[in-house]
Amino acid sequence: MNVQTLQIYSKENDGELYQVILSLAKAGQKIAKDVNRAGLIDLLGLTGAVNVQGEEVKKLDEFSNKVFEEELGKSGAVAGYASEENEGVVDYGNSGQYIVSVDPLDGSSNIDANVSVGSIFSVLKRIGSDKVSDVDFLQKGSEQVMAGYFLYGSSTMLVYSTGNGVNGFTKDPDTGDFIMSHEDIKTPEQGTVYSINESYSPNWDNRLIKYINLLKGKKYKARYIGSLVSDFHRNLLYGGIYVYPADSKNVDGKLRLVYECNPIAFVVTQAGGRATNGDTNILDILPTKVHQRTPFYVGSKGDIELWEGVKE
Repeated sequence: MNVQTLQIYSKENDGELYQVILSLAKAGQKIAKDVNRAGLIDLLGLTGAVNVQGEEVKKLDEFSNKVFEEELGKSGAVAGYASEENEGVVDYGNSGQYIVSVDPLDGSSNIDANVSVGSIFSVLKRIGSDKVSDVDFLQKGSEQVMAGYFLYGSSTMLVYSTGNGVNGFTKDPDTGDFIMSHEDIKTPEQGTVYSINESYSPNWDNRLIKYINLLKGKKYKARYIGSLVSDFHRNLLYGGIYVYPADSKNVDGKLRLVYECNPIAFVVTQAGGRATNGDTNILDILPTKVHQRTPFYVGSKGDIELWEGVKE
């Protein structure tokens, strides 16, 4: 990888943090390559296993998890790793000051239909110097030092923030390098799109029904891909709101706080948007479990404010 094309935008010149983003980028390169040829190398379909979430594991889930775990372990800057696919956390047994949690392949249920998917990552400083444990990962999202995602679509993009704005990089298909393509991304103050799975509307509470009807009355367009990264990325650029709520069937929501909602919330906040669990800023929530679930409302500031104005 040509390191000159991938720059880290941080408040300090942190060599170790730079190694983390390089390791993540290498993982993203490998996953993008095999996502693009998955149907040719027997990476479509199920492994037959079930992960800690109780979900059937796709072959690409397993592959992507292995790639991230291996690449981050090589960096020397990462002391520990947590993943949607692993029940426990991984201790690399080194003196690195960072820990990384990942959703290795978000939206993988769509992969067999050739729909865009992604990877989401969150980077924290480890709490202590002893063996890495769950405690290191149970920090508020506001403590993240870097967070972002890869989008594997018509082109492969890496979008991330170190707390000083959001920048996007597109992978050059010839060299594999990630080259700056979207500098200082700002999400619109108000959107025109809402993204939610309306087939679950019989399980919604009255407040959410009122909110969606309010958006329809304002002529918002419904756009829902079913891949968090894909839906969020579109709304980040064009404005709008993505909602995966709690409902009568999933009272705690379905998305994971630590490695899905926190990193996406970090990015949107840096881009001028907001993210809540319906009541509380996502980045202010102290996790109690690595695989903790939460309701998720994320998008343009004005659309979150509209939600907050709706009463039961």
